[in-house]
Amino acid sequence: MTVKAISEGQKEKLTYYVFEDRDSMGRAAAADVAEQIVKLQREQSEIRMVFAAAPSQNEVLHYLTQDNRIEWERITAFHMDEYIGLHEEAPQLFQNFLKEKLFEKVPFKQIHLINSTNGEEVERYTRLFQERPIDIVCLGIGENGHIAFNDPPVADFQDEAIIKKVELEEACRQQQVNDGCFKGLEEVPLYALTLTIPALMSAKSMYCVVPGKTKTEAVRETLHGPIGTACPATILRTHDHAFLYLDGDSYGDEKDER
Repeated sequence: MTVKAISEGQKEKLTYYVFEDRDSMGRAAAADVAEQIVKLQREQSEIRMVFAAAPSQNEVLHYLTQDNRIEWERITAFHMDEYIGLHEEAPQLFQNFLKEKLFEKVPFKQIHLINSTNGEEVERYTRLFQERPIDIVCLGIGENGHIAFNDPPVADFQDEAIIKKVELEEACRQQQVNDGCFKGLEEVPLYALTLTIPALMSAKSMYCVVPGKTKTEAVRETLHGPIGTACPATILRTHDHAFLYLDGDSYGDEKDER
């Protein structure tokens, strides 16, 4: 069943859709991602995808795993960022989130996890990432406008790296508490490894899913603020094939002429 947006628009190259509720948003985003996967299945033998790990992605990941048109055994998966300093069984590790929600539910061809305990991980992951182009990135936007862990202080639209170590901004760390992933700010790691903005933007298609009232200001800046690292997600407006999925809470009450 096709889910219809209650509103949609265009900001530069970025197409955005607003849905009545979070479930509709996730269902619609998953349908569009699946359509792109099916299209690519007809054109190439392997598909390379990057997935975000966050509660905001729950619905889209759920509906993707339910789509029986997807030939998962032809998909190589990456995840886009990972904390440094958590033990390997920690539920907050992004790879453990993705294992539970996605990687252990469907039979991928390959899954490349970021091992943040490996001192040579930047070099290893860079090699894997650069083997072939990335077809699809599924991502979200942070409360401070970050994409992956590219917070405003470390975001670089001309970054020469594929993956790098970053210090997490306090607003980003507080979001992890707000999302219920940690009990308090003191538990949230100070550092992480993240794919850089040029690495993410190299994907042929980007599907960005952003629900919730805590994201309203970030969405407003993404759509209507100046393109720059003060709100890293504004870079999505320059991508040739990027789509933003919102619910009523994240879009807010203002009109398109904001």
